Amino acid sequence: MPNAWLSLGANIGDPAAQLAEAIRRLDAHPHIRVVTQSSVIRTKAWGKTDQPDFANMAAHIDTELLPIDLLHACLDIERDMGRVRHEVWGPRLIDIDLIAYERAEMDTTKLTLPHRFAHERDFVLTPLREIAPDVADWILSRKT
Repeated sequence: MPNAWLSLGANIGDPAAQLAEAIRRLDAHPHIRVVTQSSVIRTKAWGKTDQPDFANMAAHIDTELLPIDLLHACLDIERDMGRVRHEVWGPRLIDIDLIAYERAEMDTTKLTLPHRFAHERDFVLTPLREIAPDVADWILSRKT
């Protein structure tokens, strides 16, 4: 099965519990298996900084889904957990971003791989380095 790497974050409600619930829901999906997950780190908000700190983590998954279908599965989990998108980079109950899918490179209106901003976000790279340093290095190499 193809490998993919996700970045998860939350900063309202009970972020640690929401991250754990998102991991549980990902692993319960019939076409996704969580292989490993990073520890949770606390980070300052990025982009829109006048909000609570975030809890962030990374997950390595195996999936039978194509990248766009995996993106939709992640968005479905976010929605089912109660995420409502009010503002770009605003507070969130849960955020699940597809960071990398194998070593695929794509740029469409719906999905860019590797993730368009991963290379400049320590809250993505730090947990990713913990579980997949080679993937973090590959992402950085794509943006140089």
